Amino acid sequence: MLVAIAISLLSLIAWECYWRAQGKLPDIDDNKDLWAVQRAKVETLSEDGVVLMGSSRVLFDIQLDEWEKETGIKPIQLASAGASPLPIFHDIVNNTDFTGTVLVGVTPGLFFSTTFPEAGPWKRAQSRVEHYENRTYAQRLNHFLSMPLQKNFVFISTSEEGWSDDIDLKSLLNTINSKNRSGKPQYPPFNAFAYIDEDRNNPMSEKTATDTTFANSIKAAWKFIIMGNKNPPEKEATTNFFVADAKKFMQRGGNLILLRCPSSGWIKGGEDKFLSRADLWDPLVKATNANAYYFEDYDQFKNLECPEWSHLSASDARFFTRDLVKIMKADGVISNSKTN
Repeated sequence: MLVAIAISLLSLIAWECYWRAQGKLPDIDDNKDLWAVQRAKVETLSEDGVVLMGSSRVLFDIQLDEWEKETGIKPIQLASAGASPLPIFHDIVNNTDFTGTVLVGVTPGLFFSTTFPEAGPWKRAQSRVEHYENRTYAQRLNHFLSMPLQKNFVFISTSEEGWSDDIDLKSLLNTINSKNRSGKPQYPPFNAFAYIDEDRNNPMSEKTATDTTFANSIKAAWKFIIMGNKNPPEKEATTNFFVADAKKFMQRGGNLILLRCPSSGWIKGGEDKFLSRADLWDPLVKATNANAYYFEDYDQFKNLECPEWSHLSASDARFFTRDLVKIMKADGVISNSKTN
């Protein structure tokens, strides 16, 4: 038994050292459990609290520590990558009494995508809401016990997203080069390009911002995903669904902010052409009468370049957060709760 234990420990140490030598770092999985921990905090938030939601652009572009430095309040991050914010906003409006500030990121291709429950953008968000509502004590304990391991060991790194460079056994098996016998299109490699913290603060990795070859691999994945989506936006259904919740939230005293984060290059060109501001954003702002911020309206934001076309680098995200908060404070949209 002692020999078996010794061999196992040596094997784990060797495996850990190997992946660290490959440049891997301990990484927390942004899974339903991590999201649910943050969602639970909304239940006890005061009217001074701030909740962020949206798709991955809010996750990348709003840095929580910078917001806290400027206001004295650390937001709750509920944005979900690749998902519509509508189910999460609906949950907060209808299942809590929260009357503070909610910032909703409007990524047009996802925000206006669908209200169909089985569609990917809707289901990804709704599954997190349902997990929060139904999670067991065993699941909560499992997540609690896993966090020290996730934060300190590389070899257990995995993700709910299923990135191409995950190193759990299932992901490694998927990297084996075999003939495509299914006839389905083969996805280009889509590697993780951020590191998320326990509070779900999510800065882009330095490699993505500085390694053009790596950034180009993410761009290739975006092209594959976007070009493969043949579904037109459901403008009327999504707008009506959101506006109903927005009015309910604002009528009870909630402060709603809409935000269009930066995009650039090929993705921005496609959004301007097929998901234009005049067709989608402007009618939404008019229908909700919410406070609204579009990045191109501000000289300091309109020329920001996203390394992979859709998200800001960590340094630019810190700048974007700081200046955005200053603008909103000057407008009286958010308050400063810092004590001198």
